[in-house]
Amino acid sequence: MKIFVAGAAGAIGQRLVAQLVANGHEVTATTRSSRKFDDLRALGADPVALDGLDAAAVGEAVSRAEPDVIVHQMSALAGGNDLKKFDKWFHTTNELRTAGTKHLLAAADAAGVRKFVAQSYTGWTNPRVGGPVKTENDPLDHDPARWQRETIEAIRFVESVVPTAQLEGIVLRYGNFYGPGASDELVSLVKKRKMPMIGDGAGIWSWIHLDDAAAATVAAVERGDAGIYNIVDDEPAPVCEWLPYLAECVGAKRPMRLPTWVGRMAAGETTVRWMTEARGASNSKAKSELDWHPAWATWRTGFRHALTDAGTFGTSGTAA
Repeated sequence: MKIFVAGAAGAIGQRLVAQLVANGHEVTATTRSSRKFDDLRALGADPVALDGLDAAAVGEAVSRAEPDVIVHQMSALAGGNDLKKFDKWFHTTNELRTAGTKHLLAAADAAGVRKFVAQSYTGWTNPRVGGPVKTENDPLDHDPARWQRETIEAIRFVESVVPTAQLEGIVLRYGNFYGPGASDELVSLVKKRKMPMIGDGAGIWSWIHLDDAAAATVAAVERGDAGIYNIVDDEPAPVCEWLPYLAECVGAKRPMRLPTWVGRMAAGETTVRWMTEARGASNSKAKSELDWHPAWATWRTGFRHALTDAGTFGTSGTAA
């Protein structure tokens, strides 16, 4: 098939392009900067410079590519994170999730594209009540932290318009990414003991290796039906389990522990909720309906063997 990957130069985008090309697809790969062209060509794609917020440019690029499928992976998270002002950090990404999605859907309609796959997220967006693991049928959190309201509304927009569009619309809720290019900053903080455990560390996180996320996206492109899918590994886990284990894996000292009130002052409400109240996600639907299974079934083996080694996976998304 002809696949149009919008936002192909990022950590997951490059893995996705490589896997699509390996499966015999013809890939048009967009990036905001022509400086990434050589990298994308080396992966076997036809690179195109594109501003996802320019409606006319998006329409022209899609029209020229004549794709069968569009994959929306556009984001813009340059620089260090700012969890205290989360929406400010995610502002441009949120615009790409709203206006950028509109532009791509309009271009898809005009070009007769039959399938549209969009990136979403599962983690702090889950409702912080009830059981520890949520499915695609659970709603998004109706009361997010103050500085995450714009971001969750942008996610809600993607999840409302894509599956109901006049084509086969798929939304992939990726868990927390790890792997080369995704967890480097996290590892650095843990090594420097700058990522303490807050409160009881009971917040549940769901992880996914970048290569597994790319493989799930290929599965969605090739055989997915319209709908929303959680793309996570098999073992949701509380912070009090995975954070000390991560420290052990990277040779760091055990993380410090902060009382909740100190954590709230130091890191803000967003981080405290994530550390103490978050809920994980089930991957049962993706495994059964996409016929996809993460090669790194649990973060335990992934953290130990695939955290920073870029050569661990091949383009097929299976352990090499």
